[in-house]
Amino acid sequence: MKITLLLHNAYAVGATLRGTLALAAALADHHDVELVSMLRHREVPRCAVDPRVRLVPLVDTRVGSDDMAHPLFGEPAVDVPIADRHHHQYSRLTDLRAAEFLRGCDADVVVGTRSGVNVYLARFGPRRALRIAQEPLRYDTHSGLLRAELADPYRALDALVATTEAEAARWRAELPLPGVRVLAVPAVVPAPDANADTGVDVDADGGTRIIVAAGRLVPGERFDLLLAAFSAVCAKDPEWRLRIHGEGPERARLRNLIDGLGLAGRAELAGPRTPDGAEFAGASTAASASDTEASGPALVEAMRRGVPVVGTGRPPGPTELIQVGGGGLLVPCDDGRALAGALLDLAGDPEHRRAMGTAARESARRHGPEPLAERYRVLVEELRATRRSRSVRRALGLARSRARTLPRRAGRA
Repeated sequence: MKITLLLHNAYAVGATLRGTLALAAALADHHDVELVSMLRHREVPRCAVDPRVRLVPLVDTRVGSDDMAHPLFGEPAVDVPIADRHHHQYSRLTDLRAAEFLRGCDADVVVGTRSGVNVYLARFGPRRALRIAQEPLRYDTHSGLLRAELADPYRALDALVATTEAEAARWRAELPLPGVRVLAVPAVVPAPDANADTGVDVDADGGTRIIVAAGRLVPGERFDLLLAAFSAVCAKDPEWRLRIHGEGPERARLRNLIDGLGLAGRAELAGPRTPDGAEFAGASTAASASDTEASGPALVEAMRRGVPVVGTGRPPGPTELIQVGGGGLLVPCDDGRALAGALLDLAGDPEHRRAMGTAARESARRHGPEPLAERYRVLVEELRATRRSRSVRRALGLARSRARTLPRRAGRA
């Protein structure tokens, strides 16, 4: 089976890209796999690409490239949704190259990995191929305009894949897509390198007790709430430390909050996070107060290292991640007292932390590339078996939609 995965930029860096590359490598154990990158801004990818996987760039944005001199390069894209946050990086040349590639694509399965790329897939993907769109972000992170722009093209898909069951249910409720299989498959989080440090019980050797958090320094990550909760931990045990990895517009405000809470020297804004979760190496606990992240990939990276987690429990946050196999504690969103209590529970009980770290490592294995490659294999078999019945449902749904709009058009006339 030939599988093509469509990416925004395979030459960039990030946890989501790293997961996609790991999935491609796992699929390549049994299939012919290629990666198609809409953009290319450097000579060699920053993240390693399995040598069995072909990498095909479509538009070269390196200074001095022939594509930069192409007359369509300076024209804005019209096929990708204007509300997509990466729209400004695309051009009419991207539209042209994506359409040309997809119309001539001979893959059996084509997988898009973000909204804008998914629209290219829906509009130009070969009808003989199964077309699967991944939605790695929460439904709520898409603007109303973007959701409206996705409605029509997404009806042409075979499947829409969210990262949690709660998010899949939200897509089904808010954006009915007759004939499109809407389901959840967790995001791929590769295992840490074999030689990487893992979570340790620092109490055993008298080392510094460390809580680590990671994410964009933006309001939705609620690092302000985490800092307030951490101050309660320090009041009981001043030996604990908090490291927050990430960059963003909230840095100055969080720096002032650290000073205002008297946490200087105990809480640290530790700079950018790494794409492989190395910041969790040696941590005692990972923490998240976020109310925006769909599947908690940062927490999975911690759990894969055997680090127990404390996370907020409003679906579709890390609720499903922790509830499936343990490895952490859940608290309500916006509840600083509960968050502080959970951190204190783990801080005061090294044996509990150790047991929970073991459970975390086991629970996180389901996010590995091999089990998720198997999930996609099963999905492909299901989509093939139901292709005819889904086509009927899609046609009936389209007919009902047109029937509802005709009276409104007649009234306006």
